Parts: sequence; C-alpha cells; structure tokens
Amino acid sequence: MRVLVTGGAGYIGSHTLVELLGQAHEVCVLDTYDNSSPVVLDRVRKLTNGTVTAVQGDVRHDDTLNTVMADFAPEAVVHFAGLKAVGDSMTNPLGYYDVNVNGTIALLRAMDRAGCGRIIFSSSATVYGEPVYLPYDEAHLLNPTSVYGRTKMVAEHILTDWAQASGGTAVLLRYFNPVGAHASATLGEDPADVPNNLMPFIAQVAVGKRAHLNVFGDDYDTPDGTGQRDYIHVVDLARAHVAALDYAATHTGARAFNIGTGQPYSVQQMVAAFRAASHQPIPVVVAPRRAGDIAAMQADSRRAQVELGWRATHTLDDMAASTWAWQSGNPDGYGPRTGDGDTSS
Repeated sequence: MRVLVTGGAGYIGSHTLVELLGQAHEVCVLDTYDNSSPVVLDRVRKLTNGTVTAVQGDVRHDDTLNTVMADFAPEAVVHFAGLKAVGDSMTNPLGYYDVNVNGTIALLRAMDRAGCGRIIFSSSATVYGEPVYLPYDEAHLLNPTSVYGRTKMVAEHILTDWAQASGGTAVLLRYFNPVGAHASATLGEDPADVPNNLMPFIAQVAVGKRAHLNVFGDDYDTPDGTGQRDYIHVVDLARAHVAALDYAATHTGARAFNIGTGQPYSVQQMVAAFRAASHQPIPVVVAPRRAGDIAAMQADSRRAQVELGWRATHTLDDMAASTWAWQSGNPDGYGPRTGDGDTSS
C-alpha cells in the first residue's frame, strides 16, 4: 500500500516507517523537521534498505498537500504531525488548535480531493481526562484536562464525522506513553528543547546533559505519591500502526483503539528501572504539579488485541535498556535542527 506519513521523521513516525517498510508498504514522508531531522530518514533507509520519499512542508498548506497527493497518490495516510506537549498547550492554546485541528482539516480536504479514503490518526489517551474508572476502555467519557487533549478530542470528532459522511475509514489510535528506542540504537527520541516527557529527560540526566530530574508532584493518590502512567515501547506502538492499516483495508467508518500495555508504572519505578539499565545515579528534585496532569492512567487494550490482532510485547526493562542504548550512543541526538514549522510525533 502507498502510505503518506505526516510527521514521519519524528520519534513515533520514524519507528513506524521501519515497520511499514518491513511489511513492503511504500512510504512518503511529509515533515517540516521542526522537531525532527532529515538525518532520521537516512537512518531509516540504512536500517531497512528501503525507499523513503520525503517532502519538507507543513500539513496546513494546501499547495504542499496537493503536490504530495498528486505525485505520490497515497492509498492511506498515517497522521502524526502535530504539537504534543501538555504544559505548552496550556500557554499556547491557539497554536495547538491551529496545528492539531486545522492541520487535520486541511489534510482531510486534500485527501478528499485526491480520492484517498483511509487515515490512521495519532491520538492520545489524554482525551479521557480524569478517570471515572480504570483501566480506561474506549467507552470511557472523553473529558480532557489539557488543551492538548482537547485538540486531540476535537480532531477525533472531525475524523469521525468525515468518515461517516465520506464513507472513508478513520482509525483513531489513543496512545498511552511511548518510550524506548529501536534495537539498533540508531533511532530514538530526540527532543528539540527541554524534554516534555519523562523518559527522554531521565536519559539526558543519565548522560550528563541535565543536572537532575524534576518530578512534578509526589503527593498524588498513588502507592508512592508520584504519577502513574501506562508506558508502551515505541516499537510496539509502531507495529500497532501496521495492524491499523490492515484493519483499514477491510473496514469503513471511525473506530478508536487504546494502544497501551495495561500495566502502569510510577515515576519512581521508571527512575529505578533506568538507574538499573544505565548504572547512573539519576538525581531527583520534587517540583510542583503541572497544570493538566492527572494522578494515574491505565489502558484497557483488549479491543486492539481482538480487532487489530495487536499486543504489546516489550517489558519495562526493554524500555529502559533501549532508551539508554540510544541516548548513550547518541548523546547529541540527530544533531542540529533545520525546520521552521510544526512538530512531529
């Protein structure tokens, strides 16, 4: 299948490219390289011996989208491109709605013009908000507590309405917390600025780029007081996209799937696992809670297991060890950034 991957040079996107090429899909990447690097695509090519067509451009720009659609003629789209930091979204709401919502609308319009009717959407478990019950299943109330989560929820509604009106297919993958890196240690998470996510921050502390880890709150209603999250290895997450493409080939309409392990870990547990993997001390400083954060998240992923035939296989030790192999082997990540647009996942 010919697959357009928006934000394909980003953390999740690059690992998904490896899995797509491994299943003989043809891929074209649209990315601004604002929070990623074209070096990533060179590494994907070397890992897979595959062909990756790449276009530098913004998913909100009609001219760019029309050119890509005409030249590549995708049969499906995997849509990663977007802004993704909870804290930043609270201070930059208009920017988040512009990229995450308007970008999705522009992409769907371009797909309609090109006759492309399948999309796999990079959504988030933040759409659920404070848990009414745990683990979250896909029927849980959607009540996000952050602007970021609300932009994902709005985009999901748009995709659902689009699929119903057009007869197309929208697979909504609600990610929990992606961590880890490719087994080759040549692909991993490389934030452009101060990391917004726990694992890359821990890794940068371990490698000496940062003095200590800020733990945002140790007074949550959890066993050790620190926030609990359902962490999933990025390779497992990438494989879920291949399974979603297979599903989209034989289904229409919109369908949401939780992509997580069902096993939550606290911040303290993640720090302990990384200390064991890296043999580094990882100093910790407790800081105030962040706006938009919740105490605990846990996935019920049985729908994905049954309907997509997908299941997470990597362990917490795999997550910590692969992150350390990536960070210690690439202390400066992929090097300088060259983009000037939206971000990638």
